[in-house]
Amino acid sequence: MNFLDAAILGALQGITEFLPISSSGHLILAEKFLHLDIESLKTFDVMLNLGTLLAVLIYFWKEVKGMIIALWKFINRKLPVNDPYAKLIVYLILGTIPAVILGLFGDKIDEHFRNAKSVTMMMLVVACVFIIAELFYKKVKVKKQEVGTWKQALIIGIAQSLALVPGISRSGSTIVAGLFQGIERETVAKFSFLLSIPAVLGALTLTTIKILKHGTVAVAMGPLVVGFLASFIFGILSVAFLMRFLKKHSLNVFAAYRIIFAILLFTYFL
Repeated sequence: MNFLDAAILGALQGITEFLPISSSGHLILAEKFLHLDIESLKTFDVMLNLGTLLAVLIYFWKEVKGMIIALWKFINRKLPVNDPYAKLIVYLILGTIPAVILGLFGDKIDEHFRNAKSVTMMMLVVACVFIIAELFYKKVKVKKQEVGTWKQALIIGIAQSLALVPGISRSGSTIVAGLFQGIERETVAKFSFLLSIPAVLGALTLTTIKILKHGTVAVAMGPLVVGFLASFIFGILSVAFLMRFLKKHSLNVFAAYRIIFAILLFTYFL
């Protein structure tokens, strides 16, 4: 992998990680188009996720800082009753559990779904789910302005775990889970991005363990750094765009994109 490949994949990760169009699916196809060894680039994929993780931490620093302070107060037994950030921490932990469980089968999932054919199918299936979710959301009379119960957090977490399958999209699946519960798009999107923090940290931990176990990294340090920086910069821009977009627009435009993209994949790759 050269620096240009790393920059392209990093920018692609930064853009697609937050938009509900599946970053993993796009990366798999880009790696194939650039004639790169997909299997050897899993470490690089995680580095790109680290870049977008930093983007989330910075963009939602107010919430992250609030949770850090709440945790510190809890340790020192000074946490007020009904602290909103303590509540958010609990919901994020609950929402992370499904991804942890399904993540135990990550290698099996990659073995069966990390390919162009599977990505194409998931692109179409999720596009249809987007359309159905938006139709359902329009009929909901009362729009909820927060993730207010542990059940809602758990359902969103289950939806996030499904995004381990390439082509589904973490942000897309979680936003849809929120729409079916009548939660506003922007609200569930923010919860989704915060929920990605422990998920990505877990993936980084597992990958680090594998690297230490096997003692090799398939990509040189230079391209890793370039990919990380590109994913971070484009990630900040992407999350800012989506948060503004969801205030006034639905997921239907992304559904249309996924359908068109799937048709192109079927034409050129299958």
